[in-house]
This record gives sequence, C-alpha cells and structure tokens, in this order.
Amino acid sequence: MNRDDRKGPKKIVSVRFRRDGKYYEFYTGSFVLKEGDQVIVETKNGQELGMVCTKPRLRDASMPSRPIKEIFRLATSEDIEQKKNNEQTEAEAMGFCKELIEKKKLPMNLISAELSFDRSKLTFFYISKTRVDFRELVKDLVQKFHTHVDMRQIGTRDLARMLSGVGHCGRELCCSVFLTNFDPISIRMAKEQELSLNPTKISGICGRLMCCLSFEYDDYVKTKKARGENDKK
Repeated sequence: MNRDDRKGPKKIVSVRFRRDGKYYEFYTGSFVLKEGDQVIVETKNGQELGMVCTKPRLRDASMPSRPIKEIFRLATSEDIEQKKNNEQTEAEAMGFCKELIEKKKLPMNLISAELSFDRSKLTFFYISKTRVDFRELVKDLVQKFHTHVDMRQIGTRDLARMLSGVGHCGRELCCSVFLTNFDPISIRMAKEQELSLNPTKISGICGRLMCCLSFEYDDYVKTKKARGENDKK
C-alpha cells in the first residue's frame, strides 16, 4: 500500500521536475513517500512528472504562505516511459532548432528546450542582446513537432538558474534550488552587513549581486536600529 489514511498534521515533500531544476513543495496527501519516488503533480502547465527529493516533513511555519497542492498520484511505468520519450524529443528539438537558427542567421543563443509532460507545448529558452524576429522559425518548429511552440527570452540570472552551478559558499546555487523570484539586490545590502565590496566576492556566477545578500539584510537593519536605540538610553 502506498497510501496513509491516518489523520494528523500535513506533511510536505520537495519535488524536482528536472535534474538541474529547482525544488517545489507539495503536500503528501494520503501517500507514503520516500526520496526517489516518481510522482505526478498538477502545475500551472498541466500535469508533470517529478521526483521526490526529500523525506516527508512538517511544513515550516516560516515558509511563505503560498498555496501548496497535493501529490496527484504515483507515476506508472507508462508515465516514466513517456518522460524518457519526451527527453529524447527535447534533445531532437534542440538540435533541429540550432540548425535553423544558424541557417537563418538569427542573433540568438539557444539554451534549452522543454516539452510539457502531455506534449502540448514545446518551450525554447534563449538569450539575445537584440530583439529577434523568429516568426518563420516558429512556423518551421510547429511543422516539425506538431505542437504549440513558445520562444522565451531569458536574462543572465535565469541562465544561471537553468544551468546551475556552485556558489562561493560551496553549495548549489540558491536560484536553482529554492528561489522562486528574483528580488532586487543593492550594494547597500552588502554595506549594511559590513561585507567586502569587492565585486568578485559579492557577485554570483551570473555577474549580478548575489541573491543571498538579502537573506539576512532585514535582521541586520533591525539589530543596528536596536543597538542605536539602546546606545541612546
């Protein structure tokens, strides 16, 4: 049995849809899950197959209060086979699209291709310094793969998140693991925390200021303010 009908506090697990993708939280529902289990979940893009990457745990009260969905069902052998077929199609799509880009001499650099689990949408991610007219490119791709094609331009931060890597701390990039949004980061955050202002020490592999500069910034500001008030007494 893979279901647990006991009532109690809701538990969550982290699910990853791609080897280099970030983690998303889902309630376990009535399923008994362990690391490595493959599951089907509902996302804004429809059903997706992902892998459970953590042990079930109680939801931390400090976590953002965003809605969390439950695991829809366990993946079947047919689901896993479809995922493999999708990955083969993604590899084929990357090669075919790169050939077209080179042939049409389009000023863009293709990064990756992602096919939705139900094969209803094929998304290509690219970087470019200029605006690209890819209407003819999209027509050729639709004719080849018979699905909706979406071309999505990304920036340096998104590029780092997709390619992943290791930060100065020796751990996997935060943007690849758990960050869902890119909040504004300023040099003032480094100054308030009395960190080195050497660009090489406070910049990530994307070339932008590290996202983690904001993690403890508010606490530093509150602490400094409290110290100032105490000094005045």
